[in-house]
Amino acid sequence: MRIGDVAHPERAGSGKPLDGVRVLAAEQMQALPYATQLMAHLGADVVKVEHPVHGESGRGATPSLTDVDGREVGATFLRNNLGKRSIGLDLKTEEGVELFRRLVPHFDVVCENFKAGTMERLGLGHGALLEIDPSIIVVSVTGFGVRDDSPYRSWPAYAPIPEAMAGFYEMNRAADEPPEPLVAGALGDIGSALVAVIGTLAALRHRDRTGEGQHVDVAMFDTMVAMADLVPFMWSMGAAPFRQGGGGQGIIAGYRASDGWFVLEVVREHQFDRLAEVIGKPEWRDDLRFATRQGWDDHGDEIRSAVESWASGRTKQEACFELCAAGVAAGPSNTAADVAADPHVATRNMILEVDRPDSDDPMLVVGNPVKMSNVAEGPLRRFPSLGEHTYEVLDDMLGLTDSDLDTLAERGVISPAMATAVEGRN
Repeated sequence: MRIGDVAHPERAGSGKPLDGVRVLAAEQMQALPYATQLMAHLGADVVKVEHPVHGESGRGATPSLTDVDGREVGATFLRNNLGKRSIGLDLKTEEGVELFRRLVPHFDVVCENFKAGTMERLGLGHGALLEIDPSIIVVSVTGFGVRDDSPYRSWPAYAPIPEAMAGFYEMNRAADEPPEPLVAGALGDIGSALVAVIGTLAALRHRDRTGEGQHVDVAMFDTMVAMADLVPFMWSMGAAPFRQGGGGQGIIAGYRASDGWFVLEVVREHQFDRLAEVIGKPEWRDDLRFATRQGWDDHGDEIRSAVESWASGRTKQEACFELCAAGVAAGPSNTAADVAADPHVATRNMILEVDRPDSDDPMLVVGNPVKMSNVAEGPLRRFPSLGEHTYEVLDDMLGLTDSDLDTLAERGVISPAMATAVEGRN
């Protein structure tokens, strides 16, 4: 689906869950920007606050492209900022902080994901914001939370750090080998983003009932501990982590097909019987060697040989369709090209085509995973140029005149007015 298109236009009159909700986001990189992008998918008006000259740090990521304003803009920004408006505001100046404070009452939610303590030093901590507007929802996403009781509060954190600390990497680390970061892309970022959205929705619901705002404090480490729940649980049960295999827990492994790999999971005896039947080994159902899950572990090499021999004459998709038809959970291990061409992904609008100014080929950005029966998907704006909406937002919400705005821009407090070609685009 192209950005700006509407999927299921017959639902277009239904409205979106966050229609009318305004979100002011002092954000960078991915953990919070993915969350606010999802809020934009759900109908929120998200105004992103960036430094008026450099923009947020995600704009400096690679690979990059040249935007319509002539600036380079990087991949981390491009895939996490659809549907937002951008204002350039220097929060290191007293005037910039004061403008931010004046904007707060015009919003329902204020989000930030700077290092813990940064907003407090600026006079924009959650306590100060709730004094400005007791009904505001303040959302903080940091590595270890903003409270003083964590020994790691001052630590910086990119996604691999809390992933490692939660135990993800030790589960799969071979003896005497170093851990391999990036277990699932930016799991620490996107997992934390989803928790932030859940917390925001819950806080908005609470405010609907009580009129009270509050602070939603999301720690990436907390989120990763929750997502790696098997690590402490299996340890407390005296067993190895599930994905590490062994210990009679079942078969969870990748197998080779004619064109790549697929993954299957067999964790119950009746599932093993079905697997044996599908791959042409019905005799295994009565073979005492395979009567227990420990037996599957002990004879894993024989199982692998049989499964891969059977799959050698099938594509990974064909193998998975046959296994799933028999009630054995399996799925292809997809490449990026496989994901982009997948029929499920297409029919559920999980890949969005975003026009890029420097090429005829679109970028592919993930869509909204929240599907609702009475809500149309789209339309959604492309990513904003740096400070593109500064004059628009400050005029509309604070009533600043063009003369006021020009003066602020000349002093470097805000971004200057954008060229007409940029202002007029969709």
